[in-house]
Amino acid sequence: MLALAHSAAMLGIDGYVVRVEADSAPGTPGFDLIGLPDRALREARDRVRAAIFNSGFLYPAGRLLVNLSPADIRKEGPAFDLAIALALLGIDEQVDRLALQSFVALGELTLDGGVNATAGMLPMLIGTRGAGFTRVIVPAASVEEALLVDGLEIYAVENLRDGVAVILGHGAKHRVTGKIGPAGLAHRPLRNGDYADVRGQTGAKRALEIAAAGGHNLLLVGPPGCGKTMLAQRLPSILPAMSTNESLDVTKIYSVAGLLGPKPQLVTERPFRSPHHTISEVALVGGGSIPKPGEISLAHHGVLFLDELPEFRRSALEVMRQPIEDGTVTIARSAGTFNYPARFMLVASMNPCPCGMRGTRDADCRCDDAVVAKYVAKLSGPLLDRIDLQIEVARITFTELTAGERAEASSAIRARVVDARERQRTRYQTLGIESNAQLAPGQVRTFCALDDAGASLLRDACQSRRLSARAFDRIARVARTIADLAQSAAITREHVAEAIRYRSLERIGTRRVA
Repeated sequence: MLALAHSAAMLGIDGYVVRVEADSAPGTPGFDLIGLPDRALREARDRVRAAIFNSGFLYPAGRLLVNLSPADIRKEGPAFDLAIALALLGIDEQVDRLALQSFVALGELTLDGGVNATAGMLPMLIGTRGAGFTRVIVPAASVEEALLVDGLEIYAVENLRDGVAVILGHGAKHRVTGKIGPAGLAHRPLRNGDYADVRGQTGAKRALEIAAAGGHNLLLVGPPGCGKTMLAQRLPSILPAMSTNESLDVTKIYSVAGLLGPKPQLVTERPFRSPHHTISEVALVGGGSIPKPGEISLAHHGVLFLDELPEFRRSALEVMRQPIEDGTVTIARSAGTFNYPARFMLVASMNPCPCGMRGTRDADCRCDDAVVAKYVAKLSGPLLDRIDLQIEVARITFTELTAGERAEASSAIRARVVDARERQRTRYQTLGIESNAQLAPGQVRTFCALDDAGASLLRDACQSRRLSARAFDRIARVARTIADLAQSAAITREHVAEAIRYRSLERIGTRRVA
């Protein structure tokens, strides 16, 4: 007798529905599970058998075969347990086989029949809705995450017996209603503080405003104690609030990574990820035997801050080059190819030399030119080309530190950033991009056209500094952002000159105190 149930799985961060087909045949009792299950899923045979017995149901006789379709995609994890158990119970009609087909069931079974939550509930439910299913059985512990998805009839169950009751039509008490919507998507005060608390550093704050307005990558270079980390941590406070779609995208990634916590909510604040410099390549970009999103995906629609950039493994930094350009990271494994979104702002900091004192007036640098050159050479040219703004940050003076007046607040800076972003959104509304940093090289020629004076200035800068074509495009994008902040439709020579000033790293290896 054949019974059909449905569950869901993930491919990358996208969910899809899986058909769970259960059949029995005469012969020696046994249980075969096919459809490319991983080790955790193979163990479902023992979990399901114990859960059925301990819940008071009859275990089907004969040789059992369970197929997970589509069979050409590897299935991972214990989220199929509940659907497999319900399908087995449907073989001898302990549940209504016809009604069973209209449900998608998700959850890991314990040996006593309890139903535990599993990671990735949100993307699996979004995939379920996309496949046309509306009735879903989820673990009671996952109900808040399930309510993030509109258009579903959610049944929250504590154990297998509750799941059977839902299929038999007695699930009214298990049905949950309500919605945890995108409340709070309006900008909130950030935990890491306000730019009003940062004394001095007018030039660095101007560069950060430009970076936020255009979505540009940024490198802060300066001695220890000059405020590089403080400046970077406050960057989210001037970024525009996330849209509902952006919030849902980030929440999906955090759901897959198991980072939503015991009471999931929509992620409404832009992520700020700051991994330690000892991080591995896999932890940074994602991967593993069971692929998971890495830090660059967890920073999607937010900020990835790499403090002490030259201390990171060069191999880890180099694998970021393609995601920085494309906004996605592709991980190929024998089980398949996984794509994770990674549209983030890269903000990094570094000292000007190993001792950190090069270029400061109140301390002597112990590093000779060869040592400094070797230190800066830890960063490859192609990686630096992908960083739009390279800023030198000086130590603040005693007068700036003790000034009585507060600096400009993040809310004021953010108002200008939002206005510039709105200009970009209107300009690119037919292209599917939202910021100047996302412009493709061909689009730069169209939307970042320079006047004769600006073009001449940029040409001279490229020749004297031997800048690459990629650097040329990035300077043009930054100039476009500076013009947007100035509410100017045209990019002038002044905008280009300011953009060129933000390419300073090539001078660091030779700069001494004047």
